[in-house]
Amino acid sequence: MNSTPKSVSKDQLNEITQSSLYKAASVARGNAYAPYSNFLVGAAIECHDGTIISGCNVENCSYGLTSCAERNAIFTAVAKGLKNFKKILILSDAETPATPCGACRQVIVEFAPSIEIISITIAGKVIIETMTNLLPYAFTPKNLD
Repeated sequence: MNSTPKSVSKDQLNEITQSSLYKAASVARGNAYAPYSNFLVGAAIECHDGTIISGCNVENCSYGLTSCAERNAIFTAVAKGLKNFKKILILSDAETPATPCGACRQVIVEFAPSIEIISITIAGKVIIETMTNLLPYAFTPKNLD
């Protein structure tokens, strides 16, 4: 699969950037700890009950211990007893929208295999995808049977 930024109408882009989800991801992005890459990412996940939980990336000088914004948002939601997710928005200042890494895709599919994923740049480039398209042959609990 080769995702490229999708054209969204000016109204759709305005709706995304004015949403509570975008605003929460933007605040989280401002809290990111990325002294090594300077790649600041914020994510916000919307639960089916309307609750929004955000997370940011947190780097570590031992790079393998870095945690992505998407996983931090999900883990925070789970710690609050929330596990029923509707959509997630990922905000970065990359040139093209940053979709979830492999580890994040696996964590996302654990909780929300049909979630809507909105990846957006500060400049307004957008990719809107489903988890099924991003991870078509996901390892799920069914594989443990």
